[in-house]
Amino acid sequence: QLQLVETGGGSVQPGGSLRLSCASSGFTLEHYTIGWFRQAPGKEREGVSCISANSQMINYDPSVKGRFAVSRDNANNVVYLQMDSLRTEDTAVYYCAVGSYCTFEPKPHEYDFWGQGTQVTVSS
Repeated sequence: QLQLVETGGGSVQPGGSLRLSCASSGFTLEHYTIGWFRQAPGKEREGVSCISANSQMINYDPSVKGRFAVSRDNANNVVYLQMDSLRTEDTAVYYCAVGSYCTFEPKPHEYDFWGQGTQVTVSS
């Protein structure tokens, strides 16, 4: 069965950090662009970051640039999203997804296969 699984979500105070992981089963991630997206209650899903298969193309939404860092470990079939200096407005369900290209502003319709998401809550 093909699956993407996000882990690492949780609750933190403003200014805290979390590291999300995206792993696959049934296929390997190394040939694919991976995007990170988030969806807050009542809002549309939005792109956070993406990383190309060879890590040469990386993009971030301006709201997270300088605070979040995406990376991948193809040998271990995992993609990470390091989130630092978290803010209350970062609260959302975070998803990883498989796509073909890491564009300047990743859009959900550019991605074909999604994980179930992991909740990130930033609150004092």
